[in-house]
Parts: sequence; C-alpha cells; structure tokens
Amino acid sequence: MDWPHDPDGEQGSEGGRKYGHAVLAKKIDEEEDFPLTATEYVEQYGDHPVRIDFETVVSVEEIFDSVEKEEFADFVEFHQELGRAMRENGYWFYEGAEQFVSGDA
Repeated sequence: MDWPHDPDGEQGSEGGRKYGHAVLAKKIDEEEDFPLTATEYVEQYGDHPVRIDFETVVSVEEIFDSVEKEEFADFVEFHQELGRAMRENGYWFYEGAEQFVSGDA
C-alpha cells in the first residue's frame, strides 16, 4: 500500500520506533481535542499507517473498523476503547496485555 508517509519515518514514529497504540495516541492533543468523535479522527488520519509489529502495518481506518464508541469524552476513554478494539482484532502484541487488562498479576 502507498502510505501518505513512511510508518518508520519521522512522521510515523516521531524519530523513534513507536508501535500501535502509541502511534494513534500521539496524533491527538489531550488538552484540546476532546470531546472527539471516531468519525473526525478517521477523516483526518484514516489513511495513516500504524506499525503493529516488526512486519505488520495497517491503516488507522482498519483499526477503527472495530471501534464501537462514536465519541470519546477524554483521553482515557479514547485509550480504553482503542485498546479494546486492538486486542480483539489481534493488533495488540504486548507481553502480558491480558493480565494488565484483566487486573490479574
């Protein structure tokens, strides 16, 4: 796929290797962008690449295909819903993620 920018370049990773959820979160300003709708986010960033792991890159729109909420009141709500959608669709590859989410240690 032709991306609007390189997922590993300056725009995609802010000079360092950022994956998945971090790439989505860095696109918004916690102080100024809320409330935020899923539609607004996808309209602005839908074709942007998100590196999931060392060999997988998907679009923001692909991740948002399984986002159930239409509006996010704040940054925490955004993180929670995106994390849920990414885990359910195999886009969350962090060791121990299930324990972290379930509260088991």
